[in-house]
Amino acid sequence: MRQTDRHFKFDWITILLFFILAGFGWLNILSASHTGEIIDYFSFTEFYGKQLIFIILSVILIILILSIDTKFYERFSSIIYFASLLSLVGLFIFGKNINGATSWYDLGGMTLQPSEFAKAATALAVAKYVSDLQTDIKLFKHQIRIFAIIVIPAFLILLQKDAGSTLVYGAFFFVLYREGLPKIYLIIGSLLTVLAISALKFGVIITMCITVLLVFGYFFSLKKKPSFFQPVLTLTIALLIAFGVRYTYSTLLPVHQKDRITIWLSLEKDAEKLEKMKKEAAYNLLESEKAISSGGLKGKGFMEGTRTKGKFVPEQHTDYIFTTVGEEWGFIGSFSVVLIFVLLILRILHLAELQKSQFSRIYGYSVGAILFIHFLINIGMVMGLIPTIGIPLPLFSYGGSGLWGFTILVFIFIKLDSNRINEW
Repeated sequence: MRQTDRHFKFDWITILLFFILAGFGWLNILSASHTGEIIDYFSFTEFYGKQLIFIILSVILIILILSIDTKFYERFSSIIYFASLLSLVGLFIFGKNINGATSWYDLGGMTLQPSEFAKAATALAVAKYVSDLQTDIKLFKHQIRIFAIIVIPAFLILLQKDAGSTLVYGAFFFVLYREGLPKIYLIIGSLLTVLAISALKFGVIITMCITVLLVFGYFFSLKKKPSFFQPVLTLTIALLIAFGVRYTYSTLLPVHQKDRITIWLSLEKDAEKLEKMKKEAAYNLLESEKAISSGGLKGKGFMEGTRTKGKFVPEQHTDYIFTTVGEEWGFIGSFSVVLIFVLLILRILHLAELQKSQFSRIYGYSVGAILFIHFLINIGMVMGLIPTIGIPLPLFSYGGSGLWGFTILVFIFIKLDSNRINEW
């Protein structure tokens, strides 16, 4: 084999699945956003025209990513991570507010959302830290540092009132669990979820009274009695979380996200107000379910969806793009899309497990986990299985930042995986 041949060997199955999803996603954006009789494929005034340009630019981006030496991504991962943090911090000064979230830079005619690129940067940073010097993830000091790497960008995004993108960072804990993170953190995560819901539903005082009883009951039931400091520290953390959740709910969340949580937990005590909120906030969901169910088994046909053409579902070209699939391509088309997503995620996880480099393995698992969280929440949201959260469907939803962010995320791993394929 010639030396130059090695540079062209990549996992083409992953690449094929990626482009099938991006291509089929564009067809649905075309159907959801097309309003006239003539289709201007490269019109920058139409969503489908801009998305097609974004896809073409993604190909150029892919060529660039695959042409860079794999050592670059590991060697400069820290610099990439800190650059992404600076881009997030810069939003507080130069950011543009869209739909209540200050998450975009206005570049004159187009916007750029740095949180979409921060996912890949965080994945590189986590992979770098854990793999450096064979970091023992079971040591508490290393766990704190790893958590900080994950939490800092997530917190900055939360402050920009983009709760949906913040949730995606929970994907990294599945990755860390694969690398040996103790099971206790899964238990703690479950308990914190219960604590957060309780603080919203019953208030901080009642939640803390119950927590005090449970914490002291647990610690003093142990055969080896802990120091007084341990239960006090646990209660302090619980109190901070309870107050933090209430503050986030009351102050940081946009009104529409706050209303969704209010409806989900029935926090509004006035029955009439709660019913009115349900009708207003559930409109998207109701129309989404109608559009999907109207497609039947085979669907109404490409660009033949009456509810899609009637613009019954708001933001159908973005977060609710799957409703177009359901109406126009039916159960068969919807099942096919779900299957291709599952195949892509499983393929990436399979390749991650084959990696000989810990850095590549951790990064690969991060890619798979991020895609899975996006896919799970978006599909669940559209079908009414979970509360409505503003998370796009990867490679399907309209948006240049989202498409480029996932392109960078996936193809850095494809480049890293090429080392395994091209080994002699």
